[in-house]
Amino acid sequence: MVRGKSAYSRRKARALALQVLYEVDLANHPVDGSFERLREESELPEDTSVYALKLAQGVVSQRHEIDEFIHKYAPAWPVKQLPVVDRNILRLALFEIHFSRGIPRKVAINEAVELAKTFGSESSPRFVNGVLGSVVEELDTSDGRLVEAISASPAEMSIISEDTISQEGK
Repeated sequence: MVRGKSAYSRRKARALALQVLYEVDLANHPVDGSFERLREESELPEDTSVYALKLAQGVVSQRHEIDEFIHKYAPAWPVKQLPVVDRNILRLALFEIHFSRGIPRKVAINEAVELAKTFGSESSPRFVNGVLGSVVEELDTSDGRLVEAISASPAEMSIISEDTISQEGK
C-alpha cells in the first residue's frame, strides 16, 4: 500500500471510530451495532473499516483506564463534563498512544488535533493538543509507560498495529 493512501485510510478509519464512539458514549448503543450502521453509510473499504472497528472496540475496552489518563492530564475538567466529541477524541488518541503499536506519538496527536478541527468546537484543537502534549511530555521523561496502575495484560487489551489494516483487510 502506498504510504499516502494508508495514512489517508487511517485518517478515515479514525473519523469512523470517533463517530462510533460518539454514538456509544451519547446514546449507550453497542459498539458493533453503531459501527455496522455507520460503516454502511461511510462506504469505506473493508480494511479501513476493520481498523476503525478495532480502534472503537479498543477504546471501549480500555475506557476506564483511558479516562484515568484524561483525569490526570486535564484535572480541571471532569471527564463526564468534557464535550462528548473532545472526550472521545482524547480517548481515541490515548488508546493509540498507550495501547497501539506502530503509531508514532506525534502522529496520534496530529490526527487527534485534525479530528478536533473537523468535529469539535473552536477551542477543541488547542485543548486536545494541550492534554496530549502533556501526556507525551511525561512519556518522554519517564520510561515510556504512562502510569503503572493503568497497565493491562496483553490478554486484557486489544493491541493493534499499522499491519492490521492490510492483514485483516485481506
